[in-house]
Amino acid sequence: MRFWCLVLPAAAVLAATLHAQASAVKDNPADWPMYTRDLAGTRYSPLAQINTGNVSKLAPAWSYRLRPSGAPAAAPDFPPPEPGAAAEGSGGRGGRGGAGGGANPEATPIVVNGMMYLPAGNRILALEPETGKEIWSAPLETNTTARGVAYWPGDRDNPPRILFTAGRYLNALNAATGKVDPGFGKEGKVDIAVPWNGVPAIFRNAVMLGATVGEIPHGAPGDSRAYDARTGAKLWEFHSVPRPGEPGFGTWEGDSWEGYSGVNVWGWYLTADEQRGIVYMPFGSPAGNYYGGDRPGNNLFGNSIVAVDANTGKYLWHFQTVHHDLWDADLPPAPSLVDITVKGKKIPALAQIGKTGWMFILDRVTGKPVFGVEERSVPKGDVPGEWYSPTQPFPLKPPPLVRTSFKKEEMVTADDTTAEHAKACQDLWDRSGGFYNAGPFTPFLYHQTGTPPRSTLIFPGNGGANWGGTAADPKTGYVYVQTHDTALIGWMERKSPGGNYGSGNGSPQLLDRGSVDGPGPYHGFSAPAKDANGRTLGNWPCQKPPWGRLFAVNANTGDIAWQVPLGITEALGPARQNTGGSGSAGPIVTAGGLVLIGATNDARFRAFDSKTGQELWSAKLERAANANPLTYQGKNGKQYVAVIATDSVVAFALP
Repeated sequence: MRFWCLVLPAAAVLAATLHAQASAVKDNPADWPMYTRDLAGTRYSPLAQINTGNVSKLAPAWSYRLRPSGAPAAAPDFPPPEPGAAAEGSGGRGGRGGAGGGANPEATPIVVNGMMYLPAGNRILALEPETGKEIWSAPLETNTTARGVAYWPGDRDNPPRILFTAGRYLNALNAATGKVDPGFGKEGKVDIAVPWNGVPAIFRNAVMLGATVGEIPHGAPGDSRAYDARTGAKLWEFHSVPRPGEPGFGTWEGDSWEGYSGVNVWGWYLTADEQRGIVYMPFGSPAGNYYGGDRPGNNLFGNSIVAVDANTGKYLWHFQTVHHDLWDADLPPAPSLVDITVKGKKIPALAQIGKTGWMFILDRVTGKPVFGVEERSVPKGDVPGEWYSPTQPFPLKPPPLVRTSFKKEEMVTADDTTAEHAKACQDLWDRSGGFYNAGPFTPFLYHQTGTPPRSTLIFPGNGGANWGGTAADPKTGYVYVQTHDTALIGWMERKSPGGNYGSGNGSPQLLDRGSVDGPGPYHGFSAPAKDANGRTLGNWPCQKPPWGRLFAVNANTGDIAWQVPLGITEALGPARQNTGGSGSAGPIVTAGGLVLIGATNDARFRAFDSKTGQELWSAKLERAANANPLTYQGKNGKQYVAVIATDSVVAFALP
């Protein structure tokens, strides 16, 4: 059998490398040495100095403004959305969240051996994690849009390195000095051809990357790649769209596979089972988010979690969460790995979630569902030339963590928000000709030019869980995730000749999204809200709250342990403001019994009881924290929690 990955000679060198490299990265409980703290993607810290009994006393410890001295105060590159509005979306593939104002607002710093490292626009920084004092600043030739940096502990011949992407290059700096490490690649650089805005995943001496490609049907491949952390030599490349003779090739009918783009790991990280040497890659949907007539078939490995051998890139198994995606239902986050006990049997599992809001709990060795998955019939659309999958996979447990259908009686009323907002939502309904929704996986219907409005309403339309992903407590088997209920409205229509809707959703048939409010890829089910003086308060969702929630799922049973609204809409006042309104970031969990998360457009940083969901602490920040937080212990013995709030690192500790 031909393996459907490219294995280069350097992979043999990696395969021969012993697991004897003792890495300080994973041995020090005080550190936060990776984007998700560990390769398993748990975001679990064993620190417990800050706990449920004292977290209410957390106070600001230090902050560091990422904007260079003298630089203008630029607006955040990723402004927080209105509650329930489309956040990040598949724009993540194109690289939002860059270096606006000298900051990478979606980044998570790492802390290793008494140093904090992070990207900041056209610099990489090393800070003193107890004070925020700058230790070194490494200038870059170009801005980095990476969401973090990676630490490689070095070996007998090479010093510890900071590895990160910037444009089409993988770069290496000396971790102690910030100087370019000339022993890596060519003077500290390796040309990776296709950029990636995520964080390198380091497994032993392999540096693994996803790919950031444009959302056009034909373009650069979204293949994942691995490089040697010592030399920069390429180790392997995995074909995200199978080629002739490779498993999965038949899921692209005809010659539609050739040159197709968009199937890529555009999210910010990968996860791996260190013991078994397996890396897990969450692939996004094929380009052309809402039209697929030019790619008939199920389109592997779009919308799939794929397991490969970390040493060679050899395919092991896959699980597709959406067949022939027509909803932009990406898998932005990689799975969290957690060992669970089901009916007395221990199972090495993973929890994978994406924009559909369904969580798939799989055996991470075989890819088989732990609690079962059914292929169920789903609605078929009427777009000319489209190919529709007759079924989609539905996990039996847990239930969906977002709204997946809609009825007219679920519209907001004046009692939910305001009379003015409820009227604006009704006006949207009326001018759209009402809305068609047939439940989960409702496709956009076709609208013939010149005919009355015939609008489709899709839940979750770019909602669900985004790149922030999940955190998992290995002691309890609980998995934590925030989701938001976001809808898309409109129809499919023919574009005018030469038209460009700005998101690469085009096709040879010139079909794309549109609505009564104009052409374009994103139209939310929301309407403006105004106060008594006519001042706009925001653009609020038109379905009843909650609009964003934080969940705990017991992976041992597949049941929801608890759920709470996440975020408030202050303009509604105390009686109605608990609406939820989250962005795209995710949580962390600690041995102190805490779930910590920003991710809300109310600019709060919060702590919850990991067992009950009770909110125990919150801090109002100057700017929104749409980034995953971290926690670590300083050399002074204090535990800190920190997060990037748009253009600043803010840290908290006990008095």
